Amino acid sequence: MFYETWGVVSCNATRIELQNLPRIMDITPHCTNANKLIPFIISLYFLGSSVQSLSPLLGTHPLDEKFFGSQVIKCKDGSKSFSRDRLNDNFCDCLDGTDEPGTSACPSGKFYCRNAGSTPEFIFSSRVNDQICDCCDGSDEYGSGINCPNTCVMGGDLEHKAGNYIPHIDMKEWKRELILEELFQKARGLKLIIILQVVILACVVIYRIYYQRIKFKRRRYH
Repeated sequence: MFYETWGVVSCNATRIELQNLPRIMDITPHCTNANKLIPFIISLYFLGSSVQSLSPLLGTHPLDEKFFGSQVIKCKDGSKSFSRDRLNDNFCDCLDGTDEPGTSACPSGKFYCRNAGSTPEFIFSSRVNDQICDCCDGSDEYGSGINCPNTCVMGGDLEHKAGNYIPHIDMKEWKRELILEELFQKARGLKLIIILQVVILACVVIYRIYYQRIKFKRRRYH
């Protein structure tokens, strides 16, 4: 005989107690199939409970873990503060990207590749989840849907040779491109500031012209 109560599934001598077992579907199976269904239901239950949000410390340097440990965190540029629940929430609060070390939300952000077994490094946050494996441990592509093999144990650097031959990569050229990309990111931020200043200045000029016209008309009629 098969019967179900809240948090309890029983069939003959088989009795398994679960806390807050979610009701997936209203099915009354035969007792001969109950023992086959129970492991399936249990696996679904623990699978659903194991789904977690993005780790708050993803993309952070180990030395910064204490900095991000408080409930209220200050942006490293000193511009503002934010609560810890807004860390890695995929919304840019700090202009310097302090609050988004693990996402691509902030243009100025940096993602830290731990690369255990190889050389740790920082990459631009724009490279996070861009479907290109930049970290040798693949940690930068956690949400892009691609599978990055962990090459850290094989060297994981740009000069690593797998098999007999891999073309040598000019490290100086790579570093030069990295510097240029950083300058581009800073120039883009500066461009936005300049545009904002021009808009404000234009508004001030328009207001002054309008004010002078009103003042001139009043003088004509008095």
